[in-house]
Amino acid sequence: MKNISTPLSKNVIEDLKAGEEILLSGYLYTARDVAHSRLCKLIKDGKPLPFDIKDQVFYFVGPTPPRPGYVIGSAGPTTSYRMDEYSPILIEHGLSGMIGKGNRSSDVIDAMIKYKAVYFAAIGGAGALIARCIKEATIVCYEDLGPEAIRKILVVDMPLIVAIDCYGNNLYKGR
Repeated sequence: MKNISTPLSKNVIEDLKAGEEILLSGYLYTARDVAHSRLCKLIKDGKPLPFDIKDQVFYFVGPTPPRPGYVIGSAGPTTSYRMDEYSPILIEHGLSGMIGKGNRSSDVIDAMIKYKAVYFAAIGGAGALIARCIKEATIVCYEDLGPEAIRKILVVDMPLIVAIDCYGNNLYKGR
């Protein structure tokens, strides 16, 4: 397994290959479709984003509330295709990585190739296990979205698979 950390530099991204197992540590941002829509509207309106997405990783998750004594509740990945409408513009504006489950559209993959981004697959159905990797969670913006608010989370050794690399190699379609 390869250990990598955020923020994700282009050098790290270029070294990742589809099929590799990695352990990711560092800060990520949680974001699902409504949050993606709001961020893209800000970009389209020429307004600043509430945080810098350059070289950052979005984890497509809407965690459950934490039990007493825990940082976060279950935090399993959501299906990524719901973000496909928004991902290309965010990648163009600096987003380097995404974590979710399921395949991505050709528009997303084209943007990943053009701007050097990577897509990781997390284990679906293992939200409680993944939550153990999350050491901090703070709402950054869109608190009105409840579990789908954007959070900045600190992960340590989050197990992932490079599903689609920056060269377009795609585990969902074979290499």
